[in-house]
Amino acid sequence: MSAGRSADGREVQIPLQQVAPSLISPLSAAPPSHRPANLWPSSEPTAQQGVCSGVPAGFLPLHGGFRDHFVETPEAKYCCEACRLVLCQPRQTECGHRFCNSCICDILSRPNPVCPADMEPLFRDKIFKDVCCHREIMSLKVYCRSEANGCQEQMSLQQIPDHLNVCPFFEVPCPLGKCKERMMRKEIPDHLSWKCKHRETTCEFCSTKMPLTDLQKHKDTVCPAFPVMCPNHCSFTSLPRSELSGHQHDCPKAQVSCQFHRYGCMFKGLNQDMRQHESTFAAEHLKMMANRNLSLENKVEDVKGELMERYKVLPALSSRLSELENQNEELREKNRQMEQKLATMQKLMSSHSEKLLEVELELHSLRLLRDEVESLRGTLESVRTRLAALEQGGRGGSGSTTHTLASLETQLNRHDDMLSVHEIRLADMDLRFQVLETASYNGTLIWKIRDYKRRKQDAVAAKTLSLYSQPFYTGYFGYKMCARVYLNGDGMGKGTHLSLFFVVMRGEYDALLPWPFKQKVTLMLMDQGPSRKHLGDAFKPDPNSSSFRRPVAEMNIASGCPLFVSQNVLETGTYIKDDTIFIKVTVDTSDLPDL
Repeated sequence: MSAGRSADGREVQIPLQQVAPSLISPLSAAPPSHRPANLWPSSEPTAQQGVCSGVPAGFLPLHGGFRDHFVETPEAKYCCEACRLVLCQPRQTECGHRFCNSCICDILSRPNPVCPADMEPLFRDKIFKDVCCHREIMSLKVYCRSEANGCQEQMSLQQIPDHLNVCPFFEVPCPLGKCKERMMRKEIPDHLSWKCKHRETTCEFCSTKMPLTDLQKHKDTVCPAFPVMCPNHCSFTSLPRSELSGHQHDCPKAQVSCQFHRYGCMFKGLNQDMRQHESTFAAEHLKMMANRNLSLENKVEDVKGELMERYKVLPALSSRLSELENQNEELREKNRQMEQKLATMQKLMSSHSEKLLEVELELHSLRLLRDEVESLRGTLESVRTRLAALEQGGRGGSGSTTHTLASLETQLNRHDDMLSVHEIRLADMDLRFQVLETASYNGTLIWKIRDYKRRKQDAVAAKTLSLYSQPFYTGYFGYKMCARVYLNGDGMGKGTHLSLFFVVMRGEYDALLPWPFKQKVTLMLMDQGPSRKHLGDAFKPDPNSSSFRRPVAEMNIASGCPLFVSQNVLETGTYIKDDTIFIKVTVDTSDLPDL
C-alpha cells in the first residue's frame, strides 16, 4: 500500500494493484492475448501470481524476460536464448540452455519442438526450473522503473515491488476513484486539494459536504438554505428555499380561492383581497353552508333507508349462506368418497388386467389342446374305419392281413390312451380356467353358495361336512387364501350355527412374503334384502398360532368363528334367496409391502 493525502488532510491508502497496468506496458512486447497457455504444473506460480508471496501481479512481464534498466549489463548466462532479455522464471533444458517460462512454453506448443540454440529436440518432462539462476537474477541491481519521472534510486530486482509502494515518482491514479487522471505519488496532495474535479467540498449555504461536480446542481435544486425569489414577485425578493412553501401560504400576491369554494363560492383573488371578501359575503357563505348541510341530511336519511332495507334481507342471506356452506361441505365429502372409490377401482382394474392376461394365456393353451384332441379324434375315426374295412375283408384273407389287423389294433389302443391323457389334461385346464376366472387379487372374496338346502342336508347326514371356497389373493404376488364353511356347524356350533373359517394356503410367492400372517380378516354373511343388514365379525391373527405361519402343506389349519351365525337367524331372515347365500371375506391389504 502507498499513502497520499486528500484535500481535508485525511490519509488515503493507494493499493499497488491499482497501478499494476502502468508496469505492464514498458515490460511487455506482445499483447496479453498472444501469451500461450501455462504448460507448467498448477503449483508453479504464474506471471499473474508473482514469483513469491507478496510480489504483485504487475511486477512480472506478461511475455518474455525483464526489460528493466540494469545498472550493469547482465551476463549472457542470464539472457533467454529466445527473446534475448533477462530471464523471467528461468527454465533449463536437457541441453543446458536457459529460457523464460513463457518463451519455452511457446516453443513446446509447436510440433516437434527443438532448442533454437543447438537444434536439439526438446521434451517437456526433461525441462526443469533453474532456482539458482532465478535467485541470482533477482539480486541484480536495477534503476527504479520511475526513472523517466526523475527517480534515481537503485535496488535489486526483487526489491522493486517494495520500492514502488513508496516511490514518490511512481504514477498512480486518483485515489478518489471517479477521476481518470494519473499523476506521480508526490503530486497526490496537491491534486486532491486543488485540481481534482471530484474532490470534496462544502456548500457555503447549508454546510453539506459533497463532490465538487455535484455542488452547482445541489444549489440549483435541493439546497434548503439557498436564497430564491418569490414566484409571485412580492416584496420579499430573497428567502431560503426551505421557507418558500410556507411563504406561499401567506404571500399577499398569491392567487388563492375562497375557502368556501366547496360550498359553492366561486371567488378567486389575491391573498390581500381575501379578508375583505370573507367579511362582505359572510351571510352568503352561511347560507351556502346551510343549504349544503340540508342536502347532506337528506342524503343521510336516504342512506339510512337503504341500510334498513338491506338489514331486512340480511337474515335470509345469512341463512342461504349457511345452507350453501353445508352443501359445499357435503359436496367435499362426496368428492373425497369418490376419490377413494376411484383409487380402489384403479387398484381393482390393475389386478384384473393382470388376471385377464393370465386367463388369455391359459385360454390360448386350452384352444391348442382342444385342436390337438380334435385332430386325434379324427385320426382315431380314420383308423377305426380302416380297421372295420380290414375286418370285413380279412374274413376270407390271408395271414398277412391278420398281422396288419393286429398292428392297427395296437395303434388304435395307443391313440385311445393318448386321447384319454389329453381329455384328462383338458379337464384339468378347464378347472384351472374356472379358478382363474373367479379368483380375486385385491384381498376380497365374494363366495356364492348355491343349493343351500341340499348342501345343508348333506352336512346334517355327514356326507359333506364342510365346503371350501375358490382361492383368493391379497395381490398378484400376495398371500393365497380361501374360506371354509360348515353349514351345520362345527365344534360348539354343531347343529345350531353356521361355522365360518379363514384358511391360509400355500402360494407361489410365499418365500418373498413376511411371516407369520398378520393382516386383519373380516368375515361377513351378506343380507340380500333391501335393508342390507349384513352380519359380520373380524379378528387379528395370533402370530403364535400355527394357522398363520408359512404353510408347509397345501393349506394351514382353518381359524375363525364356530358360532358365526345362528341357523334360526340365517333361515328366517333375508340372507337366503333363490336357495343361495353369499359370504364375503375381506383381508386388510393397506400395510402390505410392495414386491
